[in-house]
Amino acid sequence: MSKKLRIDIVSDVVCPWCAIGYKRLEKAIDELGVQDQIEIEWQPFELNPGMPPEGQNITEHITEKYGSTIEQQQASQQNMTEIGEELGFKFDYFDDMRMSNTFDAHVLLEYAKDFGKQTELKLRLMTSFFGERKDVSDREVLKQALLEVGLNAEEALSKLDNEEARYEVRNKQGQWKNMGVNSVPTIVFNMKSAITGAQPVASFKQVLSELIAK
Repeated sequence: MSKKLRIDIVSDVVCPWCAIGYKRLEKAIDELGVQDQIEIEWQPFELNPGMPPEGQNITEHITEKYGSTIEQQQASQQNMTEIGEELGFKFDYFDDMRMSNTFDAHVLLEYAKDFGKQTELKLRLMTSFFGERKDVSDREVLKQALLEVGLNAEEALSKLDNEEARYEVRNKQGQWKNMGVNSVPTIVFNMKSAITGAQPVASFKQVLSELIAK
């Protein structure tokens, strides 16, 4: 067999369309039965790099950032909740939901890569934020996520105070931005072609089929 198809997914753990996009990609991979021909790596992107440690009420945040009305936000959240249900991913939006700072989460995802646990940790953090009403900037929440996917939490959390580990994430974020990535999810195939947004399962299947056939 030829070498595996590399897929880089540039995303954030508090990005709903990133969760939907990945679950659709996963469904496409499963339906094609090509799991053993795919290699996924997650790349860091912060939707809100200036988010303070205490976070911000999500309704207030989206109103400020995008100018959406409360009615528009509720309709969008309902839509995402329904799509999530179809894909087996839970969105549990609530009135006091807060947007979190995600930089520490990205540092831990870099750590997880060395142990082949990146995708597991990414999904655990997305589930914590969207489905379990947890603050993914809270170190106790991060510790629990690390333990649940079978990683050494103490060793991983020490990376959060490691300047080299933090620099590596900032550097990677800069590299992807310099390559023109300014919205997420951006899904890059073999570092040659990319698609943005949560594409339908059929679109992912078409792209995967063509690339694997090459």
